Amino acid sequence: MIRRRAIVHGRVQGVFFRDTMRRMAQSRGVAGWVTNRPDGTVEVVFEGEPQDVESMLSFSREGPRGAAVERVEEIEEKPEGLSGFAIR
Repeated sequence: MIRRRAIVHGRVQGVFFRDTMRRMAQSRGVAGWVTNRPDGTVEVVFEGEPQDVESMLSFSREGPRGAAVERVEEIEEKPEGLSGFAIR
């Protein structure tokens, strides 16, 4: 199990980024959460198997249709044993 936090920069709010992340994470068994930040970025935390977390990070670098991801800051963290995936 691994945990990654990502801050996604660009046009990433108002394009169903959070809902798409939630659906994808649930289908892959990845736990965590996603939230819009006041500065216009999206912050997301993933916990799960390495290949599943990497899949989610890869999607974060592209985003859903309508998004324009400029860059993603990725931070490795210690897993907390989260369950489920929430939109905050």
